[in-house]
Amino acid sequence: MSTPKELRYSEEHEWVKEEGENLRVGITHFAQSELGDIVFVELPEVGDVITSDEPFGSVESVKTVSELYAPVSGKVVEVNEDLDDSPEYVNESPYEKAWMIVIEPSDKSELDNLMTAEQYREMINEG
Repeated sequence: MSTPKELRYSEEHEWVKEEGENLRVGITHFAQSELGDIVFVELPEVGDVITSDEPFGSVESVKTVSELYAPVSGKVVEVNEDLDDSPEYVNESPYEKAWMIVIEPSDKSELDNLMTAEQYREMINEG
């Protein structure tokens, strides 16, 4: 299972990629495999403020609906609108095509609370 080393990970199975001052966020390969076929993704609007560990959207699969939890606090500056028409990207390409939002973090030190790839693999028992 893919767990890119350059990303940080939350206990709720979101990944975070630093891109200059902003952070790109999606769900992990592990999370999408547990959910099954994704049929709908609900995301916030550009300009919305999200809070660390609070829901910011949801993904619906053929099995269940799961909340998406913000790995850090900040303002949403970009939303992946491709997921409106192609929610299957979450299954096909969780780290490339299926990024969900880009956040302008209010406190970048919150990144310190996230796991490294190695810590995340241990959490999901792949260590």
